[in-house]
Amino acid sequence: MTVIKQQDLIDSIADGLQYISFYHPPDFVRAMAAAYEREQSPAAKDAMAQILTNSRMAAEGHRPMCQDTGIVVVFLKVGMNVRWDTDQSLEDIVNEGVRRAYNDPDNPLRASIVSDPLGIRKNTGDNTPAVIHTELVAGNELEIIVAAKGGGSENKSKFAILNPSDDLVEWVVKTVPTMGAGWCPPGILGLGIGGTAEKAMMLAKESLMEPINIQELIARGPENRIEELRLEIYDKVNALGIGAQGLGGLTTVLDIKILDYPTHAASLPVAMIPNCAATRHVHFVLDGSGSVQLEPPRLEDWPDITWQAGENARRVDLDNVTAADVQTWRPGENLLLSGKLLTGRDAAHKRIATLFAEGKPLPKDVDFRNRFIYYVGPVDAVGGEVVGPAGPTTATRMDKFTDMMLEHTGLLGMIGKAERGPATVESIKKHKAVYLIAIGGAAYLVSKAIRSSKLIAFEELGMEAIYEFEVKDMPVTVAVDSKGESVHTTGPAEWRSRIGNIPVAIG
Repeated sequence: MTVIKQQDLIDSIADGLQYISFYHPPDFVRAMAAAYEREQSPAAKDAMAQILTNSRMAAEGHRPMCQDTGIVVVFLKVGMNVRWDTDQSLEDIVNEGVRRAYNDPDNPLRASIVSDPLGIRKNTGDNTPAVIHTELVAGNELEIIVAAKGGGSENKSKFAILNPSDDLVEWVVKTVPTMGAGWCPPGILGLGIGGTAEKAMMLAKESLMEPINIQELIARGPENRIEELRLEIYDKVNALGIGAQGLGGLTTVLDIKILDYPTHAASLPVAMIPNCAATRHVHFVLDGSGSVQLEPPRLEDWPDITWQAGENARRVDLDNVTAADVQTWRPGENLLLSGKLLTGRDAAHKRIATLFAEGKPLPKDVDFRNRFIYYVGPVDAVGGEVVGPAGPTTATRMDKFTDMMLEHTGLLGMIGKAERGPATVESIKKHKAVYLIAIGGAAYLVSKAIRSSKLIAFEELGMEAIYEFEVKDMPVTVAVDSKGESVHTTGPAEWRSRIGNIPVAIG
């Protein structure tokens, strides 16, 4: 009979989470590299080059590939012949592994989990508790999948209960554009079909743990209805032209995964959950012989692609930039930012809004006049780092505060990821401001452009505090210009029309 020791499971969970923080699954790297080679959109190709370069840098440096190190999701298949050498619950053991992984001094991971979600939303400080799914199965082994799911992609999850006669593919193709670019495509879409509402969502999440193999399926052809659906949805979603980071291009999804389950005759529950460019999961088995020993991938598995700024990139001095300068920038233009900017995201914006509502001034040293704000919550620095991985967060969450910031602070512009809503685009146009994007999924690469970091205000907010970063050649793209033109509208529209006339296979 297999005996699983408490410490072996703790160590395995901790090691697995550290492993996936800096190693992409090799199948993801291969799929992204192949998509990069096929891509014809310059903007999308540049974004994928940054993602692949960042991936290799994270693997080499053993630092997180994304500043959002995720909410931990653990799938456990417990053999019914397994015995336990422990005085704790299975949930407590898993959470101790999470705690140790996220507090590892050599590679601390960002704690993003808050308790009392409708109240004070206090950060738990160690990224616990995990979301744990346990299944009892035949056998004498413990099968484990450890995943870390970023908030940007998880927030774009969709669910519907369709009529049995409704067209599933039509629902997917209509729904994907409503997800915007905050889930950091190219990635994987997981679909759960059938069962009940909660079962469909579980199936969708679990499907994302499967290997990427759509190209093999294309080569051999479908053998059942599920495989036919995967191919049809893959082609039709990519034909939308959304592309990498929503900039327009040939590849929006690298694979479509589907799991189904019998359902009620009156129902067709459908869940859709995306996995982003920071796809992170690892699978292993404990058989009582000790903790897992995870073999690092070979660096040769990464393609020989190194991102470099284009010759036409405009260099911008943030310390001397003016409103007149900003009005000369055009949608899709690549910029290299140098100088000082401020950071701030959800919690900081909420604090600022409260101060304005109460007629109080901003904290000392918080001066946004003629400056830029970067929506970011970085990982803690280690060693000689100025800051840990520091990629952008989804800008649409700040839309409700944008008009206030532009109206009352003298802000010139914002830096984040993904699109802005229509009202925010109008506000940017009204105030002749600008919105720039950094590449989601390139956090370690972006952090290398940050030369200094200084705490300015709201220290108690942790990674959501306001900092002043000094940057050198930080790569960004003009997403919304001062006239209100958005590349997240024009880019996909252009490539959607082009794809029908491109004589090469999208797959």
